[in-house]
Amino acid sequence: MARTVWDSTVGKKTVMAVSGLIMLLYLVVHMIGNLKIFFGLEEFNHYAHWLRTVGEPFMHYEWTLWVVRVVLVVAVVAHAVSAYQLSRRDLRARPTKYAHRRKRASYATNTMRYGGIILALFIVWHILDLTTGTVHSGGFESGKPYQNVVDTFSTWYGNVIYIVAMLAVGLHVQHGFWSAAQTLGAGSRSRDRALKTIANVLAVLLTAGFIAVPVGVMTGVVS
Repeated sequence: MARTVWDSTVGKKTVMAVSGLIMLLYLVVHMIGNLKIFFGLEEFNHYAHWLRTVGEPFMHYEWTLWVVRVVLVVAVVAHAVSAYQLSRRDLRARPTKYAHRRKRASYATNTMRYGGIILALFIVWHILDLTTGTVHSGGFESGKPYQNVVDTFSTWYGNVIYIVAMLAVGLHVQHGFWSAAQTLGAGSRSRDRALKTIANVLAVLLTAGFIAVPVGVMTGVVS
């Protein structure tokens, strides 16, 4: 049954919608956590340490964090694979282009497709920068996320990469939230306006919340 559901277009859209909502929930929580940096070094580093001790003593050190990471990886892979396969299926169904280009549909499709690629590349860079320290500038300090964040956003390219990625997040959320609601049956003519408003508000808040951190470093508010 699982294979039958996955092979269907509706099944792939459902997987894409559910995995997208899981990632959206993570983004909201992650943004709120990031904003703790404005309360100072000790507050932010303490928060980062707390993430590794959530669930103790029932859960061992970092076990809860790893559960979250595994769920996110599964969600990202499921989202990307279903998006790719749906795109390929759509191309096979219509090998020739429309005589008249559908501007609104084309905009939404391109936003999701290229925005998804940008975000996939950003996730790799973000992990190598602030989790493993592989590409980090200024000397990565394990267990000192505040200092590492300030180092990253003290470079012009760190700011450019992050801000471009967060703009892509906003566009992705704006279209993706409404699309997921339609797929999961929450949409209707009476609710469409409210759903689109929620999507717009989420997109603006997430984009502004995430971008506030590099802007804070650039302006010296966080130092």
